[in-house]
Amino acid sequence: MNESFKDVSHARRDGIFSAVSAGFFFVLVGLFFVITPNLLDEIGVFFRDFDLVRVPNLGISLPAPVSPWAHSVVYSVAERFSFVWGIFQIVILVLRFAARSPVGKIAETMSNIAFWLGASVLISALLNETTTRVMWFEFWAAIIVLLGLSLIVRAVILAAASTRRAT
Repeated sequence: MNESFKDVSHARRDGIFSAVSAGFFFVLVGLFFVITPNLLDEIGVFFRDFDLVRVPNLGISLPAPVSPWAHSVVYSVAERFSFVWGIFQIVILVLRFAARSPVGKIAETMSNIAFWLGASVLISALLNETTTRVMWFEFWAAIIVLLGLSLIVRAVILAAASTRRAT
C-alpha cells in the first residue's frame, strides 16, 4: 500500500475522483439544506404547485408550476448548486490533467463544466420572482440546447484528441 499516486492505475484514480465527487455532492446538498431556511418545505411547495399547463403557441400541455414566479428560493438554491458544482468540476478537471486521466474522462469533465456553469447562468437569467409560464418553458428549451452544446464540447475534444493521435 506504499504506491505513489502516479503508480495508481487509471481505473483506481477514476474511482478516487468518483468517490470525492460523490462525497462533495452530499456535502454540498447538505450544506444548502443547512444554510437555506425551510428548504425542504420550499421544495415541497414547489412540487405541489405542478399541474399540466398549456404551452403557449403549441396547443399542448406539459407539467409546470402553476405559479412559476413563487419559487425563487428553490431557483436560487438550484442556481448556487449549479455554480458551485461547475466550479468543483473545474477542480476535478485540473486534477484529471495532473493525474493524466484518459481523454474520455477529461472530455466528460469539460462537458460537465459547460453544462453546470451554463445551467447556473440560465437559472439566474430565466427563473426568479418574475418568471412567467412562457419563461418556464423557455428555460427548459434552453436547458435542452445546453445539453446539446455540452455533448458537442465532449465530441470536439474527443475528435481533436483522436486527430492528434492519428498524426
